[in-house]
Amino acid sequence: MNKLNKASISNHDAMLRELRADPEYAAEFVKVALEEMEDPDTCAAALLALRTVAEAYGMAKVAEEAGIQRESLYRSLSPSGNPTLRTLMAVMKAVGLRISAVPDKAHA
Repeated sequence: MNKLNKASISNHDAMLRELRADPEYAAEFVKVALEEMEDPDTCAAALLALRTVAEAYGMAKVAEEAGIQRESLYRSLSPSGNPTLRTLMAVMKAVGLRISAVPDKAHA
């Protein structure tokens, strides 16, 4: 194996490092994902984005801080997950984020 192959990391691992290193980036990443939750066809992507941020901060740590079993957290943030608002709020708080509301321009 050459040096290039040893030094390479997966895209997912690179994303986790970036999210962990830059809280502003993590916040924007989740913000965009949450906006996608409005569309049932893209809701799964939003849950996976929040799961990716939780993985960046450590799923076991996030689950503990959120008061959720780790296995339940994985299920809730899976493509077929259906987390409660309480779970979403707890996970967001555990990763140092919060949910906010903005006016919908379509209803202005």
